[in-house]
Amino acid sequence: MSSTIRETGARGRTRRAILDAAASVLSRRRDATLAEIAAAADVGRSTLQRYFPDREELVSAVVEDSLQRLDEALQEARIDEGPPLDALRRLVTAMLDVGDHVLFLYGDPRITDAIAARGGPDPAAEEIKRLIRRGQAEGAVDPEVSGDWIEHVLWAHVSAGCTAVSRGKLPRHGASAWVVRTLENGIGARTTP
Repeated sequence: MSSTIRETGARGRTRRAILDAAASVLSRRRDATLAEIAAAADVGRSTLQRYFPDREELVSAVVEDSLQRLDEALQEARIDEGPPLDALRRLVTAMLDVGDHVLFLYGDPRITDAIAARGGPDPAAEEIKRLIRRGQAEGAVDPEVSGDWIEHVLWAHVSAGCTAVSRGKLPRHGASAWVVRTLENGIGARTTP
């Protein structure tokens, strides 16, 4: 069954619960068992295996689902609208809102293969690169720092924020402000006094 199919009703809710639980559990422990994932989803292992017969199929579905959730979050953030720093703030908030999925993707070495299988460049990465270039062109983001480096720093900051939330070190509502503050202080354009 394709992970892009949207199911409704109880079956859709169960599938969603399994995918969300798997992203959450696997983002913290890559070696988690199917039984642990089923428990986190509040379903029996046999129910989990009716949806995903083996671990590999489940992990593949979580990769695809997490990519889709991140794509949707980026679309909702509307990072091509408004001033670059406002767009960056919306981007960080959107990414933190799907934090378990970001952590799962950030820590999975197979993500590059999954993106390549979609055909072409990663649309999310391309949107983020455009935002960074726009921020540099408009003077909001330091033009002397490589765009690739800024993108890596962005992902690292978001990952740190997601990790802090998942470990209970930061409240979800406060994480975005901390990530944005440290990110802006690091990549913001320098002004001469």
